[in-house]
Amino acid sequence: MIDNETAKFEQFLAKIRAGDEPAAAHLVSEFESLVRREVRMRLLDPRLRRVLDSGDVCQSVLASFFVRAAAGQFDLENPHALLKLLVSMARKKSAEAARRHYQQRRDVRRHSAPAEFDQPDGQLETPSQMVACQEILDRVNELLSPQEKQILDMRREGGSWQEIANRLGGTADGRRVQVARLMDRVCCSLGLDPKHVGRN
Repeated sequence: MIDNETAKFEQFLAKIRAGDEPAAAHLVSEFESLVRREVRMRLLDPRLRRVLDSGDVCQSVLASFFVRAAAGQFDLENPHALLKLLVSMARKKSAEAARRHYQQRRDVRRHSAPAEFDQPDGQLETPSQMVACQEILDRVNELLSPQEKQILDMRREGGSWQEIANRLGGTADGRRVQVARLMDRVCCSLGLDPKHVGRN
């Protein structure tokens, strides 16, 4: 039996998947400071902090989460599971951004902004806009095949991985992995993920 708190959280996630602006704004207000704190804890090198702003990394984490959540990629049971996921994404994105700087042997004293998280022309700017605007969902849909759209529609409507596999073939795990790889591709195409991060 689903208790009241679990039901409320499931309704909240359903609103996030549907691009509900108040729900997105609420999530940002509740979790943004915690995600930023995690990013700051990971960027210990003072030289790195001069070029990698915690707000930029946090925005990338939340935007990536919103796009993936809108596709039904994540199965989360409560706010603690959501926070755990966001913290994990923040750790991975922070580590990846730091590796990219060091591997490319950048002189951090000569840079004033992090190249990895610059916003490309036309990209939506804030985490809430990424999920709340129909435009971003339209842009995601442009990158999908008809079957991929069908899978994501079923997930957005609450279909389980097993139900999707029963209807379209394959296995539940296979369909889950397919969507994870699909969202990797979509997020990279939108400039959100330099590498594959944030998988559930």
